[in-house]
Amino acid sequence: MTTTVQRIPLNTLAVAFGLAGLANAWSAAVRLLGVPAIVAEAFWLIAAIAWVWLIVAHLVRGLRSADSLAAQLRHPAQGPIAALVPVVGMLLGAHLHSFAPVPGTVLVVVSIAVAALFAGWVLGFWVGGHLKPESIHPGYLLPTVAAGLVAAAAAAAVDLPALAMGAFAVGIFFWLAIFPLLLARLAFLPALPDPLMPTLAILVAPPAVAGSAWFAMMGQRDDAVSRSLLALTVVMLLLQLALVPRYLRLKFSLGFWSFTFPFAATAVYGIEWLSVAGFAGWQPAAVLVLVVITVLIGGIGVRSLVVVLSERRRVQEAELLVADDAVEDGRP
Repeated sequence: MTTTVQRIPLNTLAVAFGLAGLANAWSAAVRLLGVPAIVAEAFWLIAAIAWVWLIVAHLVRGLRSADSLAAQLRHPAQGPIAALVPVVGMLLGAHLHSFAPVPGTVLVVVSIAVAALFAGWVLGFWVGGHLKPESIHPGYLLPTVAAGLVAAAAAAAVDLPALAMGAFAVGIFFWLAIFPLLLARLAFLPALPDPLMPTLAILVAPPAVAGSAWFAMMGQRDDAVSRSLLALTVVMLLLQLALVPRYLRLKFSLGFWSFTFPFAATAVYGIEWLSVAGFAGWQPAAVLVLVVITVLIGGIGVRSLVVVLSERRRVQEAELLVADDAVEDGRP
């Protein structure tokens, strides 16, 4: 007899996303600071294992659940987060290309295709009149904005410049379209539940990821677009600084993985800009950025392992599901 269980919350896909972001930060340090590549490769391996493990875990739990995958994807709060599966695939493929060009290119192209199909599907769902304003949260930036901008950097890494520019345009367009709606929701409707509060960190990711993608496409240099994206990143970082007191009041949960990729992407862009600025002492500053992001994500990883290996894992999953349903219903 099949045991009925709940599906794993899609929010947990942020684990692989954050680990890939940390690996990308170390790869930037390898390229720009000359640090040993072994640490970066270790993080890429961990990210790949986490990505595969999470996909398998979601599929296995799904087979035992009475809830369908289609229903989970249509859930106003959870659905958009599924975009992280192909987005992490893009990041892994772009790195794989550096030592295995053909498999890396295939993984990037397939991941971009899957992300595009999912973006088309989710946009069709959104325009069908199925959403409430209170359902919108920063994760809505993932299917189009994050997928488009990460695809731009990944396509540039595998020498597909036309695809990179097209993906960049998609990411920027939907960033400009979705961000005002998101800001209005956060300003005028009830606050996000505590387990979803870390998703506010996603707001800093678009300009930082766009900046790194622009460098990947056009070369790492100081120009008008790079300066504009840097200025926007600084503003979003100041917003995050203002949110620190609110973050410090949160009880730790698996939702903290939402902090990881946005801040890792900002660290990457910061290291890249420090190398462009080239002032005396930029290397120690870049190392400091790398250390801070590693400690942050490492700390979240250790705390998460404690949760996963304890009886708190199912409780944490249930809290994320309750928070998702609260967002859907407009409850604080």
